[in-house]
Amino acid sequence: MRAAAILGLGCSAKALKRFQSESSLEWRMGMPVSRDEADVILIFGGDGTIHHHLAQLVKLALPVLVVPSGSGNDFARALELRSFRDSLNAWNQFVAGAGNIRPVDLGTITPMGADGTSDAVSGSRYFSCIAGVGLDTEVARRANGLPRWLRGKGGYALSFASSIFNFAPFPMKVFTQNGSSADDWLSRSDQPTMLAAFANTPHYGGGMKIAPRAKIYDGLLDVCIVGAMNPFKLFCLFPTVYGGKHLGIRGVEYFQSAGARIETEHPLDVYADGEYVCRTPVEIGIQPAALKVVVPSAS
Repeated sequence: MRAAAILGLGCSAKALKRFQSESSLEWRMGMPVSRDEADVILIFGGDGTIHHHLAQLVKLALPVLVVPSGSGNDFARALELRSFRDSLNAWNQFVAGAGNIRPVDLGTITPMGADGTSDAVSGSRYFSCIAGVGLDTEVARRANGLPRWLRGKGGYALSFASSIFNFAPFPMKVFTQNGSSADDWLSRSDQPTMLAAFANTPHYGGGMKIAPRAKIYDGLLDVCIVGAMNPFKLFCLFPTVYGGKHLGIRGVEYFQSAGARIETEHPLDVYADGEYVCRTPVEIGIQPAALKVVVPSAS
């Protein structure tokens, strides 16, 4: 069997050694160009590292093992890989032939032109966890500017708390797919908004449970929209997100959809997995079973 290893920022080859105990394995470093070069891929890193490789991973259609080693590891958390040890155990099960591979969904983001059609030049981008517009994009931008060690020690929460009192609500329209036709859209939300999150997984920002009902294999987006509210109320809402208790608060709307279209009065940044993707207007969708992942055999 041939394995390829991708080391994210701050990861060294030393972390790989514990996965190389099986002498019969053939190893290579870096992303394979074709399926002929590997049978499985290991990624050492966080959500940002995974995000940047998703297009090629989907193209290769090889099993992927995530080893959580970044400042945000929410995709690994959704796969029940909460630690280095969890990933090592899942790897040993895989090498032993346990068949612990599971297909999971990925989100897609497609920039739209002024006429409401897809931007063929930009094309679509995949995301693994959550795409967002509004306050959380400002938080992600600030968090990305922090030192890496601080981002991994609650940097997202620190940036969120400091952004609340300086962010104004913005007009936003959200349309969702209505029925089986991809061209049939239903107006779902049209209100001043603080943030909108479009989720494939429950968590983002290093553990914030913004979409507590999201499942990575159900073929649906979970959408959480926080409407305009005064900064003090928003500040009080913030801690409830870590336990997913914010859904019952007035001003928070939550629903599921196979896809959504987002329009804003002025172009706003769209971030996904903590990384800048494009600006509104956009369509956000879900591609079921887009990626094969190695998981603990009990998952």
